[in-house]
Amino acid sequence: MTTESAFTTARAQLRKAVDQLGLSENDWQTLSTPRRILEVAVPLRRDNDKVEMYKGYRVQYSTTRGPSKGGVRFHPDIDLEETVALAMLMTWKCALTNLPFGGAKGGIAVDVAQLSERENERLTRRYTSEILPIIGPERDIPAPDVGTDERNMAWMMDTYSVNAGFSVPGVVTGKPIVLGGSLGRTSATGDGVAISTREALRVRGIKPQGATVAIQGFGKVGYWAAVALEEMGLKVVAVSDVKGAVTGFKSIKELWDHFTAHHNLDAPGTDRLTNEELLHLEVDVLIPAALADAITEKTAHGIKAKIIVEGANAPTSPEGDAILNDKGILVVPDILANSGGVIVSYFEWVQDKQNYFWDSHEVKTNLTDIMMKAFSEVEDMAKSQSVTWREAAHMLGVSRVAQAHKLRGLYP
Repeated sequence: MTTESAFTTARAQLRKAVDQLGLSENDWQTLSTPRRILEVAVPLRRDNDKVEMYKGYRVQYSTTRGPSKGGVRFHPDIDLEETVALAMLMTWKCALTNLPFGGAKGGIAVDVAQLSERENERLTRRYTSEILPIIGPERDIPAPDVGTDERNMAWMMDTYSVNAGFSVPGVVTGKPIVLGGSLGRTSATGDGVAISTREALRVRGIKPQGATVAIQGFGKVGYWAAVALEEMGLKVVAVSDVKGAVTGFKSIKELWDHFTAHHNLDAPGTDRLTNEELLHLEVDVLIPAALADAITEKTAHGIKAKIIVEGANAPTSPEGDAILNDKGILVVPDILANSGGVIVSYFEWVQDKQNYFWDSHEVKTNLTDIMMKAFSEVEDMAKSQSVTWREAAHMLGVSRVAQAHKLRGLYP
């Protein structure tokens, strides 16, 4: 069982990076403090005319390298501390991949499964109205996250635009294509996870052709990662959703067709596993692509994979991480592995600002170039400094934000 919250873990990772980089206490004070925190009450009139109140958040952790950037999460378990932690991780992720953004995160503590589509729209629009003063294409650009999708982004973009008096597509990313979205955005995070997996196999001297993969999660990240990995010649042998895992399917396409038709993974010929059994399969690569703290002190001991590629945000607890390091398992950390989403969000923002849109080949080529550069820099840092890949990734991201702080100076 993990003993630390996501916030405590994120601060501990930052503290370690600050110490490893030899930064000052002044740097620590600046880097460990969020720039702006907004907590709002979000009223919702339900379809039965009952009014319910929800808590909403928007945290802009850093704006030193540019406007803040980060997802909007609709999930019953979110709170302010988790939102700050995720905004902090977004800050290092954007710096690691050299995007001109700071980090942000936001959301509402709500179970979207209990909302009708009309209720979801009303809640999204009211939340947007509440955070309206601090978002904008030059200030803070939200995007989809857990519990939100391109519909929510369309509603957010429209709400902002109605208040501005003209269309502002660049206020959010992850929008539908017809509203200024980018080709390749839907699959971007999964594509980035697949690129990271291929490169991690190279580091370990394993050929991609026929390498085995187990993926915890079959949503926006897990599914698209599975598709991309199969195209690269890897063999996805198991996937899971919240109800459990399955193995024995012929292909991801076949499993997805069943999943979309029946809303379960029990396709003909598959065998059931628990989520924990999936984590302990003897595979080359394990990809946790669900929620946080999948790999803990309890589950890490039984992991047999040679490589872990973190598709989810903070899927490994500090205790689990220590065990994986002791076992010699290569862990590609979340701020590198799942950065494909924010990279293509950056492309979408650029395209919206220019009113000039790229084809899918250009998007994927540019995504691959940025991912490969970041991967190579983390690999080199880990080797040269004799640190873990997670430490190397944080050192790179934190050092770039610290350097930007120093160059800008302190006003007044």
